[in-house]
Amino acid sequence: MDLHLSGKRAIVTGGAGGIGLPIAHALAAEGVDLVLAGRTAETLEKAAAEVAERSGRSAYAVVADVRDDGAVRALVARTVELLGGVDILVNSASDQSVGRHMPDLAATSDDVFWDDVDTKLVGYLRTARAVAPHLVAQGWGRIVNLGGTGARETRSIVRTIRNAGVTGLTANLAEELGPHGVNVTVVHPGPTRTGPDGFQTADTRIGRIVEASEVADVVAFLVSPRSVAINGDGVTVGGGTPGVVHY
Repeated sequence: MDLHLSGKRAIVTGGAGGIGLPIAHALAAEGVDLVLAGRTAETLEKAAAEVAERSGRSAYAVVADVRDDGAVRALVARTVELLGGVDILVNSASDQSVGRHMPDLAATSDDVFWDDVDTKLVGYLRTARAVAPHLVAQGWGRIVNLGGTGARETRSIVRTIRNAGVTGLTANLAEELGPHGVNVTVVHPGPTRTGPDGFQTADTRIGRIVEASEVADVVAFLVSPRSVAINGDGVTVGGGTPGVVHY
């Protein structure tokens, strides 16, 4: 299936690793030129060089902390300067260490909570707010927010709230931007193998853990013109949770 992505221009936050880097590779393979954003210049530059070498597309590293609104606006301006515009935003910046060990109420400090929500939830709001005027002006665009199946679980206060918040943010953005040709969706990965330091096993309906590249395949479809019928909704890509019915 041709996703009609050749020549599109994208920003991927959290693009130096985790699920963000495989997403960058998947988009570049479909002909997308990219800016990878994150907080560490060295890892970003290495990732961008890897994407460009493998795909033959343009891939640039731009250091930006999504907790800083000025840095986010500068990121978007730099993207427009480098790529000539922007069509796609993939929000993947987050601290995956937060909530992984399922802290209880007493262990969920204010600092941990606010820093994580500021990065993942408010950070997504900042990037969408900075990118949206460009997408609306051209009458087409895609925003995909990376949430997580923690939105449907109660074992981690921070993880549940941040991912449920991303779901609500997505629906609100979709309703406002949809009439202007801009679709906004949220992808909920479950435990995902992102390398030797990531999750290695999971209890799923497919009998194995999901690979980061498989999440990236779903994102590539959602940022394409082919996904026009999906707007404001969540797509879970965790391999299926046994014993659970969502309706």
